[in-house]
Amino acid sequence: MIYITQLIFVREGKEDKFLEFERHAIPLMERYNGEILYRVRPDKVNFISSRGDLPYEIHIIAFKSEQDLDAFMKDDDRLRFIHLKNESVKSMLLVKGKKI
Repeated sequence: MIYITQLIFVREGKEDKFLEFERHAIPLMERYNGEILYRVRPDKVNFISSRGDLPYEIHIIAFKSEQDLDAFMKDDDRLRFIHLKNESVKSMLLVKGKKI
C-alpha cells in the first residue's frame, strides 16, 4: 500500500474549476485500487503555525501499489479534465509514504 499526502494550493477565484476536476477524478481512483482516506478543507484557525500560503485542501490518499497510482495518473478519462486542474492549482506539495 502506498500513501500520498497532498497539500493543494488553489489559485484565488479558481476554486470552482478545481472542484469540477475533483468531481471527475476522485471516482476514477477506485478503478485503480485507490481511495481518498481524508479530504480536509482547513480554515485559518486550524493552523498553529505556517510558512507561506495555506492549502485550500489536504488529501490523504491510498493506492495498493505504485503501478496502480501510475495507471490512475495516465487514465484517459482523468486526462480529459486535467486542464481544469492545471488552470486552478497554483502549486501542490505531494508526500509519498507507507504506513508504519
